[in-house]
Amino acid sequence: MEQAGSLDRTLQAIADPTRRAILARLAIGDARVTDIAQPFAMSLNAVSKHLRVLEQAGLVRREVRGREHRLSFDPAPLDEAAAWIEHHRRLS
Repeated sequence: MEQAGSLDRTLQAIADPTRRAILARLAIGDARVTDIAQPFAMSLNAVSKHLRVLEQAGLVRREVRGREHRLSFDPAPLDEAAAWIEHHRRLS
């Protein structure tokens, strides 16, 4: 059942266009939270909420170095989602 919860968190995380944009940026390379927030017309607090959803889904990893928070992309949860989609695609 944990696998279903993990898949649910992944799909919920990527359902939002802002979170998909954050993942696209992190796919290029690691970044600080402030760098991620810069292009969005929303508060740093709002961006942080999106980041928490991505972290809970396992799509983003955070490393804290002093006051600096660096984020990186972990595509592994997307592999699980892709496998689920492919499995169900073959059933039809």
